[in-house]
Amino acid sequence: MDRRLIWFCVLLAPVLGWSAMAPHDYFTWFLEIVPVFIGLPIAFAVQKRFPLSTLLLVLLWWHSVVLIFGGHYTYARVPLGDWWMHWFGWTRNNYDKLGHFAQGFVPAILTREILLRTSPLGNRGDGRPSKWLGFLIVCVCLAFSAFYELVEWRVAVSSGAAADDFLGTQGDPWDTQSDMASALVGAIVAVVLLPKWHNRSMARLAVRP
Repeated sequence: MDRRLIWFCVLLAPVLGWSAMAPHDYFTWFLEIVPVFIGLPIAFAVQKRFPLSTLLLVLLWWHSVVLIFGGHYTYARVPLGDWWMHWFGWTRNNYDKLGHFAQGFVPAILTREILLRTSPLGNRGDGRPSKWLGFLIVCVCLAFSAFYELVEWRVAVSSGAAADDFLGTQGDPWDTQSDMASALVGAIVAVVLLPKWHNRSMARLAVRP
């Protein structure tokens, strides 16, 4: 058993337990945190043949916390977003933009790790990353962001007014486009800033007992 995954769960459990106590709406809470319940079992299932780098696990933990807070309060009511409104003079709670930034930032490193370790699309063949790697990562993240927006659309159509908090548009007709733009920025930032750190984190996997 990977101790890092155990610590992941130990540190996440109190946050998840807190979020389950009297959230704003249990339906929205479930919709927002379901990616955590999908991703964590997958990480456990593949830990022996594909252990994740420590950097990626840290980022996934942070992303999980962002989702959990959004689920507890709903994205339009997270206090951090209200503080930002006060500090920057914004007219809406922009915590959802942090969530969508994370939706690009964290999957970018996940995609990079998968491509570098399993696919010729990530490597030139001599151990060096492909020149197309960054472009492919950003494309995958944009595709995932667009897919998530389609999921939100179908949930809204199926659930009617019950999905308003899940959508969190706050009356912005361009909310979907700005959500995807936030994911795009997150992916680009990750691709530009984290490769060296990520390479070192992956290298440590080879020397783990």
